[in-house]
Amino acid sequence: MRPGEQKVSDTNGRFLQAIRNGRELNDANWANGRILLSNQRLVLAGTGGKRTFPLSSIEHVGGRFDVNQRVATVSDYLALHYDDGEEVVLVAPKDFDEFELDLYGALLNSTKFLVRHPAVEGGVVQNTEWVGARMKVEEEAVSIATVTGSFVEVRLDDIGDIDMGRRTVREESREVIEVEHSYDDGTSVQTYVSGPEQPVGILKSLLRIGEEQSETALDLSKTDKQVLMALYSGVSPFDIPAFLGIDVDEVEELFVRLIDHDVLDEVRVRHEVELNARGRSIASDAIDDQGSM
Repeated sequence: MRPGEQKVSDTNGRFLQAIRNGRELNDANWANGRILLSNQRLVLAGTGGKRTFPLSSIEHVGGRFDVNQRVATVSDYLALHYDDGEEVVLVAPKDFDEFELDLYGALLNSTKFLVRHPAVEGGVVQNTEWVGARMKVEEEAVSIATVTGSFVEVRLDDIGDIDMGRRTVREESREVIEVEHSYDDGTSVQTYVSGPEQPVGILKSLLRIGEEQSETALDLSKTDKQVLMALYSGVSPFDIPAFLGIDVDEVEELFVRLIDHDVLDEVRVRHEVELNARGRSIASDAIDDQGSM
């Protein structure tokens, strides 16, 4: 190890070069070997030799590159982009979920970001300032500690929507991630994050994992969506039966099902509920679909 270098993960797995010089390698084949990750570099060591990737060279993580059937049959791998996207290497570690978070942590935990929180709370824009912050990637959340002493937790399973755009940050136009999530009391908030281009892009990829979990297609009935839209519009859960003309017991069963689907959070038994980020996203989409009819 180099001075200041710390090992983050040491596991086995498979890897291959999917794109070289901007060209897909249709004849690429997986190589088995050791995958070593530190806070400075990623090392892939197999029978064909060893390759080292400084973490600073990894520009983007994510996206599938099924260049052939051998790749397409592997369900979990990470696509690492470098050299302006002209090069892509695929890494399929044995313990995928654990390694994925380790990699995002190694890429992001030492980076200085700028954060506005809450930028929006309960739908109302807040007059908060941009402050310095650092991230910590954890098993179920991205934790943000600001220089002012405040602490923000963005749970990956509680991300509603993510937008990316340019905003004025300390009198400079910069890329900003706008992530919608919740406080513990269920209040919807948006946190804005900016920083160096490479880490911001990688953070967006990580948050997209949570957003995709929230947007996973569910087999929701028309009644399910009517209930979500009613809650989204401010109707009390106790008023849902009368509001929609549904039997009380049927509503209770529906609430239980939506809680099991992680669309509603239970506040107390029989049965006070509230929309979480996933539910808000589905309800918002359902309302938009009705408006376009």
